[in-house]
Amino acid sequence: MSKTYRGYTLEQVAKTIDHSILKPDFTNQDVIEGANLAKKFGTASYCIRPMDVSLAAKILEGSGVNVCTVIGFPHGTTTTKTKVCESIDAIENGATELDMVLNISAMKSGDYELVEKDIRSVVEAAKGKASVKVIFETAYLTDEEIVKACELTEAAGADYVKTSTGFAHEGATLHNVELMKKTVADRLKVKSSGGVRTLDQLIDYMDLGVTRSGCSATEAVLSEFISKAT
Repeated sequence: MSKTYRGYTLEQVAKTIDHSILKPDFTNQDVIEGANLAKKFGTASYCIRPMDVSLAAKILEGSGVNVCTVIGFPHGTTTTKTKVCESIDAIENGATELDMVLNISAMKSGDYELVEKDIRSVVEAAKGKASVKVIFETAYLTDEEIVKACELTEAAGADYVKTSTGFAHEGATLHNVELMKKTVADRLKVKSSGGVRTLDQLIDYMDLGVTRSGCSATEAVLSEFISKAT
């Protein structure tokens, strides 16, 4: 019988992790090491910068680890056409998951038509080729705006709602994840991201129904699991 911690196996925990290597100063060697780490633990995906997709796809081919990249990152204010071009390019290079940043400025301005169109355009570009997660950057949104962003994301046909880029002053919080999960129910999946650095944090989100968490501290988190599991 597999060892467990708080009711989860190592494989279950690993398969919620999008191992993330997104800082601007990471080198090719960092990207290679990150890909090998994702492959070693069998994470759900490896989330890297658009420039790294081809390299990651080669390393991870046949591993069962999805290649994920970011679109309109980190502010979401590139034009819809630019996001669509980024998405098509990423898919051609081997990405099967796209984490796009919602147009935060449009959301704060109440331009919901633009926000929904922006998301829908990426969803249509990715249809049948890649899943789409929409990053809200909840640190900048009110509860009401988070609910509205969930509704717009669902209407646009995306697969996930996601809390954060990890580049704002605050990342995922239990409150915001609970609010998002309550709004989308089981119609969309929820991803927590930004500040998920410990095993117990990760499992707290899993307990709320989160199916993915962006994490750059993957090795530390999963090594902690191995040391605590019984």
